[in-house]
Amino acid sequence: MADAGNTETPAEGNGPATATIQEEHDSAISEQQLAAVSPEVLANTTGEYFRAWGQRIRNGESGALPIIIGLVVIVIFFQIQEPKFLTAGNLVNLLEQASTFVMFGTAVMFALIISEIDLSIGYTAGVGAFVIAELIAAPVNLPWWLGIIGGLAACGVLGYGQGWLITRLNLPSFIVTLGGYLGFLGIMLELANVDKTAVGGVISIDENSPVYKLVQDNMSRALGWIVLVVALALFAGSTLLARRRRQAQGLSTPPLGVTGLILGASAVGGVILLLICNANRGNGIVFFGGTPWVVPFVAVILVFYTWLLSKTRLGRYMYAIGANPEAARRAGINVNRIKTTAFVLCAVTAGIAGLIYESNNGSMATDINGGQLVLYGVGAAVIGGTSLFGGRGKPLHSLLGGIVIAAVFNGLGLMGISAAGQDIATAIVLLAAVTLDSLVRRRSTVR
Repeated sequence: MADAGNTETPAEGNGPATATIQEEHDSAISEQQLAAVSPEVLANTTGEYFRAWGQRIRNGESGALPIIIGLVVIVIFFQIQEPKFLTAGNLVNLLEQASTFVMFGTAVMFALIISEIDLSIGYTAGVGAFVIAELIAAPVNLPWWLGIIGGLAACGVLGYGQGWLITRLNLPSFIVTLGGYLGFLGIMLELANVDKTAVGGVISIDENSPVYKLVQDNMSRALGWIVLVVALALFAGSTLLARRRRQAQGLSTPPLGVTGLILGASAVGGVILLLICNANRGNGIVFFGGTPWVVPFVAVILVFYTWLLSKTRLGRYMYAIGANPEAARRAGINVNRIKTTAFVLCAVTAGIAGLIYESNNGSMATDINGGQLVLYGVGAAVIGGTSLFGGRGKPLHSLLGGIVIAAVFNGLGLMGISAAGQDIATAIVLLAAVTLDSLVRRRSTVR
């Protein structure tokens, strides 16, 4: 009885101290958990969410934050060196330049996610662009939308062929797509040779064609505001609906305050972008404004790909294969089919990049530098945060990386730096991004 009493008395007397120790223990566990899971899993309030987010950053899970900080530094640097950098006209021009890099980066992203590579996307884009130009020009004169479908379908066939060789014959993607690089260059040259309208290997695009206007023309200011309002309403509705569904299923959701901040930030960003695009710009004699059609065009594609990768079985399987193909195979995933589909998506996206490329130039020519474009694509994806080792990548990464590359080229061009200097600077940015990614991964692994 005495022992029992002695046992109970300290427990009662040390109740607050014991509770304090337990709280500290729970707090320690919480910090460990916050480093291992998404913030919305454990956070019940906005403050807890950002505390969890900060904990993950300190443990090496920085996400896109480093590249965003890097982009801000690049913008500040070029604005100091050349005050014209942040003018409305130059920023819109930068967006048009970035659209091509973003699409090539997105194309490469599909291959990198499954831990493969596609070196042929530059000339895949060239083939697709030539097919589009020839289908909508005389003597074929197909409607522009049929021409685009035909060009993208041709790219899809090329991607399927490469995916089939890689998966069915177990050939290295590096070798297969290097062969595609050379073979598709030959196909593109042959397309130009057989087309009698390709004078000097160049096919001009009719200025009245939507293919030409994609980059060269702008939507009206009023239409731009309408599109923005509709887009924000759809985004807000889908976000809140998804939140309600997850709550109904007992799944974790970000705090309502965080959701509100995301929606608010999206609205502010959209308004700022539209104000920039709608500002009067021109050559001092002719002024014009409006959002280039290519901006919402690229945005819609990136939103669709984000949904495809994050909300569908295909996307989840692609990430699983990139992380561990053998484990994915043992889990019952048809690895060959998913990989082939990824190469088809890669090629079709390259075809979209080719469409933007020819619209930006107003023509399609055989002097397209497919080798340089594939390197820019890899650079855009990796600089933005897509992993070279598979299993990690988002369309947002390609967007950020494409803007960084375009900002470097644009800023150095304003400063009068030569093309050689621009290439060297881009190489430095790429190496810095890969180094940062490696250091972050190493820090995360050590912890």
